[in-house]
Amino acid sequence: MIIEMMLSGFLFLFILVLNIVMGALGYLMEKDDYNPDTDLKKINKDPKKFQIGIMLSIIEHGSVILLAILLFIAFSPYNIILGIILIISRTGEGLIQFYNEPSYWKLINISRQYLDANGTEKDSLSASALTIFKTKDYRFKLTMILWSIGTLAFSILLVTSEVVPQIIGWIGIASSILVGFGTGLKLVKPKVKYTEIGALSAILFEIIIGGWLLFNFL
Repeated sequence: MIIEMMLSGFLFLFILVLNIVMGALGYLMEKDDYNPDTDLKKINKDPKKFQIGIMLSIIEHGSVILLAILLFIAFSPYNIILGIILIISRTGEGLIQFYNEPSYWKLINISRQYLDANGTEKDSLSASALTIFKTKDYRFKLTMILWSIGTLAFSILLVTSEVVPQIIGWIGIASSILVGFGTGLKLVKPKVKYTEIGALSAILFEIIIGGWLLFNFL
């Protein structure tokens, strides 16, 4: 159990680092406003960087699934029902993200064609890119709903099992509710900024639980 907990802690922190690097490379999980003209030119300017971002995202999605498996192994003995909710939700999160990447990879070819296109063809390519961006954004919001469900189950498990300090579990419960509520609100009102609070609380929780699981048993 200790090994699984330490590996889980490492993955919590590793996933956060991957997301930071991916963002620096221009690969964003979520974006409020898309401008196909600007975005396609940016991709075409350095397609290699965009490719690396996608490859890192694939590693990130796989890490999410592996994390779900390790958390299930380590914590499900304390409450099998919560463990099942956790692994189904967070595995679904990773799989949906995986499913999205082939279409996102098409943006590289679209950006190349867009540079030399004119008139109707350019408009068509722009519309295709916008559809890909919006589809990814919608699917990401679905994964955040799954994240909030899985994290809520995991956090309740932490509080009831007392494997870690209860305050950590309560932080997880709060962040999962904020993310779930904020994501649902943003699906209704896309321009709302409330989700930033949820995102910050989720990052705080994952840093704390990741650090505790990784370093507490050293």
